[in-house]
Amino acid sequence: MGHGASGLRRLVRELAKFGAVGGAGLLVNLAVFNLVRHVTDLQVVRASVIATVVSIVFNYVGFRYFTYRDRDKSGRTKELTLFLLFSVVGLVIENGVLYAATYWCGWDSPLQSNVFKFVGIGVATLFRFWSYRTWVFRALPARDAVANAESFLEADISTPTAQQQMS
Repeated sequence: MGHGASGLRRLVRELAKFGAVGGAGLLVNLAVFNLVRHVTDLQVVRASVIATVVSIVFNYVGFRYFTYRDRDKSGRTKELTLFLLFSVVGLVIENGVLYAATYWCGWDSPLQSNVFKFVGIGVATLFRFWSYRTWVFRALPARDAVANAESFLEADISTPTAQQQMS
């Protein structure tokens, strides 16, 4: 029972740190979005994409050096590649929501643009949290890695038996 409670505490801490970095990244995203809209004539989705890219860079630094600083650092190139890949998917989700609101529904006032930018960020954040913690910032290989290896070996050993029974 104690193992589950410590795992829950660890997840709550991780969510809090993810939320702190993500909240700051959200402010960066919205500030850059509104600044670009104010000082340029760029279309709303283009301004949003620029803001998303700036916040992706901000978030990577925050996640790597704050939220997930204790995670495995051995594969930085792979980590950064996966981070950018999942961030681009998040960018498409986030800006797809804004695009749909703006061009399909005609909701393009500054307030509506900010609301749908915010909604898009929310949907994309759910995807990003799952993908970053699952694929990008992997936990340090410890007990979990051993347990995964043992279950993999057990599955591997039992597979030929199942195949033999079928033939």
